[in-house]
Amino acid sequence: MRNLILVGPMGAGKSTIGRLLAKELRLPFKDSDKEIELRTGANIPWIFDKEGEPGFRDREQAMIAELCGNDGVVLATGGGAVMREANRRALFAGGRVVYLHASVEQQVGRTSRDRNRPLLRTADPAKTLRDLLEIRDPLYREIADLVVETDERPPRLVVLDILERLQQLPPR
Repeated sequence: MRNLILVGPMGAGKSTIGRLLAKELRLPFKDSDKEIELRTGANIPWIFDKEGEPGFRDREQAMIAELCGNDGVVLATGGGAVMREANRRALFAGGRVVYLHASVEQQVGRTSRDRNRPLLRTADPAKTLRDLLEIRDPLYREIADLVVETDERPPRLVVLDILERLQQLPPR
């Protein structure tokens, strides 16, 4: 396996499950958002405030291209990474892609206290998450080798499910 790449909406568990998968596979774990923060010395909300979403997405595209060029990492992406076609191509070419699917209700519960989510600074975060999922779900599915439900499932169980299902995939 080249890389194992996790996509999905915010609150689906990409970082938590990614860390566990990396440990299980004895591979390094990378989170594209955290890598952007490390490189810039600024958090994502600050980048959104100063550069807007397009500025952040430019940084994200460069980071995804770089990280997908690695060999043997577990990569968690930001929820909006799939919005750019260049990112979808890089992610698909970069390794096996697992779409971690979570319901809007689950996303709301997991993100409600997180202040590091610029797109959720709205009066109705649930509506925002519904609207984002409607647009992004087909894009996640377009590049996914596996779709895995994370609602009401302990991360460890999701990891075991992913590892089992990866072994059953035909080469591509």
